[in-house]
Amino acid sequence: MLSFEEKQAIMESFPELERKDVSMGRVNYHYEQSAYEKTNVGFHFHRNGNGIIFGGLIEDGPETDDKGYVNIRDYSEEQLRSIVAQSIRSLTVEAPFSEGQEETWVGPDEAKLIVKFEDDMWYIFSGMNLEAAFETHVEAKGYLKEEGFKRQ
Repeated sequence: MLSFEEKQAIMESFPELERKDVSMGRVNYHYEQSAYEKTNVGFHFHRNGNGIIFGGLIEDGPETDDKGYVNIRDYSEEQLRSIVAQSIRSLTVEAPFSEGQEETWVGPDEAKLIVKFEDDMWYIFSGMNLEAAFETHVEAKGYLKEEGFKRQ
């Protein structure tokens, strides 16, 4: 297990993160350029080894709790660096989509769905049939992941 100091050094090696000391000797790491309300990347790092990383938006990421956090207590340096980088990427604004742009998602039994951006909405189609519509790409991706689909 990495020491508190080693974990701090890793977190502080990401220049986009801002350290914030909180109660009981714990430290949080914020990503102020987050495209979402969520800015905590690292949360409650403590001398006892505990610490969590926000992984709720990481595509094909590790198992998270109901708030989207991953406990990194026993992570190696490589694992911690990887999940922090993924967390930051997941909170960064995606490249804008152009009208008519689409993605293919494959799910259980090789079912294919098409996600298409039109009229400032994200539409999910099964063939010619509309399955769902969402206001954001994040919502559409979340729905597809919950249903067991992965981007092709």
